Amino acid sequence: MKGMFDTLIKAFRLPELRKKLLYTLFIMGLYMIGGLVPVPGIDRATFTSLVRNWGQLGSMMDIISGGGLYAATIFAMGITPYINASIIIQLLTVVIPALENMSKEGESGRKKMSKITRYSAIGLAFLQATLFTYSTRSAMIATNAKPLIAALIVMSFTAGTCFVVWLGERINEKGIGNGVSLLIFAGIVTRLPQMAQNMYFKSQAIGEKVPGNMIWGLLVGILVGLLIIAISAAIIVFVVFVQNAERRINVQYSKKTVGRKLYGGQSSYIPLKVNQSGVMPVIFSMSILSLPSMIVTLFFQNSQNVVVNWFRNFNSSAWYYVFYFILIIVFTFFYSLIQFNPIEISQSIQKNGGFIPGIRPGKPTTEYILKTANRLNWSDAFFLVLVCLVPTVVSLVTGLDNVWFVGTSVLILTGVSNDLATQIESQLVTRNYKGFLD
Repeated sequence: MKGMFDTLIKAFRLPELRKKLLYTLFIMGLYMIGGLVPVPGIDRATFTSLVRNWGQLGSMMDIISGGGLYAATIFAMGITPYINASIIIQLLTVVIPALENMSKEGESGRKKMSKITRYSAIGLAFLQATLFTYSTRSAMIATNAKPLIAALIVMSFTAGTCFVVWLGERINEKGIGNGVSLLIFAGIVTRLPQMAQNMYFKSQAIGEKVPGNMIWGLLVGILVGLLIIAISAAIIVFVVFVQNAERRINVQYSKKTVGRKLYGGQSSYIPLKVNQSGVMPVIFSMSILSLPSMIVTLFFQNSQNVVVNWFRNFNSSAWYYVFYFILIIVFTFFYSLIQFNPIEISQSIQKNGGFIPGIRPGKPTTEYILKTANRLNWSDAFFLVLVCLVPTVVSLVTGLDNVWFVGTSVLILTGVSNDLATQIESQLVTRNYKGFLD
């Protein structure tokens, strides 16, 4: 903790970094202010009561949007359409050769991919806003011009998402850190006090149900609160430890004689992070598992069909957690497959005259790196399952709301904080570097 504050103090002493940090804080402040602007044409109380019936899907979107969904603001959808668009484009990159080639074109390819993702996000935002408006049509203000009111609501939701994406890109260009990640970070942080307050009142309510005098009820409430705090603290420590953990593959470089001088011969290592995929497998899994409930809520809200009722209550069934467990494992391996390329690493080692001790260059090196990465993927997958399912079990046992999101929140918050700290430290090293003339 002290090291982190020392890094921030050093960063503020440098004019360039101070400017970037202040600009980033300014953009995040705009995001917070924009989250207070209500959408015109909506009865706020009715809209809130309707979206609360969406279960975990609604809770997740409200937390990520910083409370914008339940408050019916222009940022109600937050950055979610952009995240979904990024996921879709990443998946299509593996399937469509043209997109794969474009992603390998360097800076120009990256700009093209960003543009495609941006336009895809706008399309998804419009579609999602239309579905939102249709499913909450009873919340529209009574008027004879309902089609116009509906169009106004759809455009407000869509414009809000477009503005959030624009804010994230401004951070990427002129600030520091990943803009989209920081906006999600800001949304979760603003919801933490409300979540803590809800947990406090729920703990009191659990204590009041205990038979006997008020003292026993108060003690039980305090114990439940302390248990949640202890579990949250343990999860934070565990997540930070695993996210910073890495498996180092030793690499030895052969010596080269250039003229009269001898170069190389040093040893290095390839750092493979244990948590290579971050929180993406969890987001993928939650998005897919929330889809059936969302479809039922949007289009079959009043139906009492057996199949519809099963999907309506899917989030509270045991099958939900079985599929959740399986999907996290599947997506951990899939995300590693599209992000990690052992062939390129093996070729890079060989080109630089390096080799892994005890492993022959070429295909054996590629297979060794892939085998090591797959072992780490199993550790990563079970780590994500443990972090995400333990708070969910606590939520089911205690009946407390939003505890299920603690694990995901911690993953996002610690991941963004680590990434931001790494970027600040790298820029500090660059600007404080002393040459041989100093």
